[in-house]
Amino acid sequence: RVSWSVDPARAVLLVHDLQQHFLSAFPAGEQPLTGLLGNTARLLKEYRRLGVPVVYSAQRGGQTPEERGLQLDFWGPGVADDAEKLAVPEAVAPEDGDTVLTKWKYSAFVRTGLADLLHGTDRDQLVIVGVYAHIGVLMTAADAWQRDLKAFVVADAVADFSREDHDLALRWAAGRCAVVTTTDALLKEV
Repeated sequence: RVSWSVDPARAVLLVHDLQQHFLSAFPAGEQPLTGLLGNTARLLKEYRRLGVPVVYSAQRGGQTPEERGLQLDFWGPGVADDAEKLAVPEAVAPEDGDTVLTKWKYSAFVRTGLADLLHGTDRDQLVIVGVYAHIGVLMTAADAWQRDLKAFVVADAVADFSREDHDLALRWAAGRCAVVTTTDALLKEV
């Protein structure tokens, strides 16, 4: 619907919820996990080389019912305070210079300082990879749009519980709040 292009001087790469707790929904060594991690690693390598800020959103383990809020009703107590479950896979893990934000709600903007980080660095583009496409990725893209920030959802670097949920998220985002693109397309742009 829109024809925005990513400009590395204006972009931030958001790695959304790539923690073992969430990735355990997918069979190890199979799609969509292998594509998600492989494409995320490719983007991380190139964007870091170009000086694009990398931001990770990650839930804190052992949240209280008050901290969980309505998520408790939908998803239960959340991830335990367990280092293994909270870990990001090594191939896509944060490095020195990356920012890790504690995420509290579906959108990575809520109570995290992500908007301040974008505005404080004069960046108005958010490239989103991670899970789950039809929940946090989609809510973050829509939230970016509401803040006049251009969102780019990387179709082959996001994953979901089902192909149907994945496709629904991509269609919805493309029609309402984001450019839906691929890893190869983004790497050709830079």
